Amino acid sequence: MAITPLDEDSYPDPLISRPRSAASLWRVVALAAFFIIVAVGLSMLGDRIPPDLILVFLGLLAVVGVFCLFAIAAGLFRLTTGDETRSVSRSIVDSLPFGAVVTDRDGKISYVNAYYGTFPGSLTDGVPVGVPRLFAGQSEASEAIYRLSRAARDGRPASEDIQLIGGLGGGLGGSSKAAWYRVSVRSLPPVESANKPLVLWSVEDITRDRERQDNAFRELQRAIDYLDHAPAGFFSADAKGSIQYLNSTLADWLGYDLAEFETDAIRLDTLVRGDGASLLMHGRSDGEIRTEIIDIDLVRRNGTSFPVRLLHRAARLADGELGETRTLVLDRRGGVNQEEALRVSEIRFSRFFNDTPFAIATLDKDGRIVRTNAPFSRIFGWSGGEQTIEMQPMAELIAEASRERFHAAVAAAIANRSEIEPVDALLAREGDHAVRLYVSGSEESAASPERVNVYSLDMTDQRKLEAQFAQGQKMQAVGQLAGGVAHDFNNVLTAIIGFADLLLLKHKPGDPSFNDLMAIKNSANRAAGLTRQLLAFSRRQTLRPQILEITTHIDDLTVLLKRLIGEAITLDVDHGHAIWPVKADLVQLEQVVVNLVVNARDAMPNGGKITIRTRNVTEAESTGMTYTGMPAADYVLIDVEDTGTGMPPEIIEKIFEPFFSTKELGKGTGLGLSTVYGIIKQTGGFIYPESLVGKGTTFKIFLPRHIATEGEVVAKVVAAPVKDLTGHERILLVEDEDNVRVFSARALRTTGYEVFEAESGEVALEILEDENYQIDLMISDVVMPEMDGPTLLTKVRERMPDLKVIFVSGYAEENVRQDIADNQSVEFLPKPYSLDQINSKVKDVLGKISD
Repeated sequence: MAITPLDEDSYPDPLISRPRSAASLWRVVALAAFFIIVAVGLSMLGDRIPPDLILVFLGLLAVVGVFCLFAIAAGLFRLTTGDETRSVSRSIVDSLPFGAVVTDRDGKISYVNAYYGTFPGSLTDGVPVGVPRLFAGQSEASEAIYRLSRAARDGRPASEDIQLIGGLGGGLGGSSKAAWYRVSVRSLPPVESANKPLVLWSVEDITRDRERQDNAFRELQRAIDYLDHAPAGFFSADAKGSIQYLNSTLADWLGYDLAEFETDAIRLDTLVRGDGASLLMHGRSDGEIRTEIIDIDLVRRNGTSFPVRLLHRAARLADGELGETRTLVLDRRGGVNQEEALRVSEIRFSRFFNDTPFAIATLDKDGRIVRTNAPFSRIFGWSGGEQTIEMQPMAELIAEASRERFHAAVAAAIANRSEIEPVDALLAREGDHAVRLYVSGSEESAASPERVNVYSLDMTDQRKLEAQFAQGQKMQAVGQLAGGVAHDFNNVLTAIIGFADLLLLKHKPGDPSFNDLMAIKNSANRAAGLTRQLLAFSRRQTLRPQILEITTHIDDLTVLLKRLIGEAITLDVDHGHAIWPVKADLVQLEQVVVNLVVNARDAMPNGGKITIRTRNVTEAESTGMTYTGMPAADYVLIDVEDTGTGMPPEIIEKIFEPFFSTKELGKGTGLGLSTVYGIIKQTGGFIYPESLVGKGTTFKIFLPRHIATEGEVVAKVVAAPVKDLTGHERILLVEDEDNVRVFSARALRTTGYEVFEAESGEVALEILEDENYQIDLMISDVVMPEMDGPTLLTKVRERMPDLKVIFVSGYAEENVRQDIADNQSVEFLPKPYSLDQINSKVKDVLGKISD
């Protein structure tokens, strides 16, 4: 029962209020004793104390007395009887609508308000009992009371809700109805009159509150049950597209078990086909809640789809962020017979509108977006969680360079022009995204602001393929030209180097012509180096691939690289953990690193920093990379980064082309990066430059990871020097270049061989027939008119299957061997070659024959 006092006379008094402690009385007694002792002292020692001093002391006492009288009159001091007057704090406690008991930590009661006495069993013989004893006979409360008692002893706050069948002391007349009590305990601040720390116990009857909560919960469960079994589906999603709730009807339609459903376990993009999820992430920018009707397909758990109509509500918050959505789902698989044709037509149009690969938008007369289909958000890179796109000018979504043509197309559509040229445009979003816009007019209607239809086709991938194809075609054409030039130059250089060697046999170092001949040979060797670079770019050089641990080889290069870049530039090398092996030509890979470091040095005339990094790139990581033409796979990445001047985009497009150079005349051939490009491509890797003007450049080299097969061993062949180059065997020399053939024949004859010369394949066959096929070795060029080397080899093998053959060519060995059926029995000698090189090769091959 609640006590509501009307005035001070009817205000409830506490059941117990301890009087002031004896300490207060002792202070009064002590003060009185002090004055008595002073009085006795004055009476006994009056003759020894000066009268003036006694008068001063009595004067002080009089002043103190007068001050106390005035203080009592002003209310500064208050005289109390044995019962304390009611203070503000006591008034608050006495008026509480629940029982309050103040005890020390041992349970000794010092204060009990009147409300506590209304609880059955709270008084024993008129004396209040403590809260633990009040609930002592209730087994249901024993554990909770034990925890509260521990908290009281420890000085900790605690609260427990206790349910008792029939209430305290069976006060509900033996009823089985449950009563609820909230029992709390907490420490009180230190009190001057208390010797021990105090705690406040409170006991509140919360039965009615719990009943209201239970009723509300039952009503909520009933409402949820109604919603779960409604003849329509329902779901709610948050701003991120995660499903927060779906009813049982929709779960049955979709094939989900509600018992297994968890919040955030299902997303909108799993329920809606294609790009349809973006349609449900709309909302007005002003935060107004409205209902949209959307015809779309939902996807069942087994992957099948079925048509539905959504009554969808979404709103944006004041800051523009999308709030939660509410969606009612109507099954469109069946309907009233007379409406069947219309329903089927609507479903067909909905699927056509949202499943097309085009992004479709309708605009008003001012070019603002009124409505979009599902693919629009994907193609234009708009997310529904951002600001709404509704009523935004569509021109703002495309790059500024194309806006004028787009505005002209929109104006033509509003004017009902029948033929409007499509607009190719780049999007204003980040990245290189291109679209082709088809614009047409729409019938004017008072019920709708839609005046223009815009169909947007994503051209991004096609543009990239076109650019990649054009670049590939250009590089292939340049490569073919470079390879052809290198091949022809190698024939010329072979003759120059060869005849220089023949002359050097007759002119010793003391001869006046010796230095001139050496200058000719050295110049020819330099030219041969240039042709090797051209062959590297055209990917027609000879590679000797090995399994490499690139970290070790790069570390070995650092001494050379530091010498190349000088003291003004810092070189840092940073290796990733457990770098995978690669399969590449060590010499060529070192040439790649050296070329890139030298180029980085030249880009930093005032000094700077070069960093070489290595790390592994997994297939999953490479899938997310946007480098053109690089398939997803495991790679080893080598970064060569500098802090130099950087390069603009128009320079980056040309840096791999032969003879293109930004250096001053005479400071570079323009073949360094083209050589790097060819080596990386021939190795099966990829190279991409990234540069910012004024910031520096980074070359990223991706080499395929090599997974060694069991027992795979890298062969390391060390050629022993050939001392005796003389011989007497019969050699057939087939070469269409007269100078090369003459030099080669003279070189072999000078060492004792019998040489038969043929300027073509047909002549070679005639010589073989005339000599009754009695020769020991055939040396043949690969590329010849009428009958090339591989064709000649096929005909010779018919009569001489064991004949040893050496092919000579200005192209790479790999390019030669891929056209030869039995290439295992064929040796290779690249052009240009010197007198010693051809004689050594012949001696080596004939030595294998004799073995």
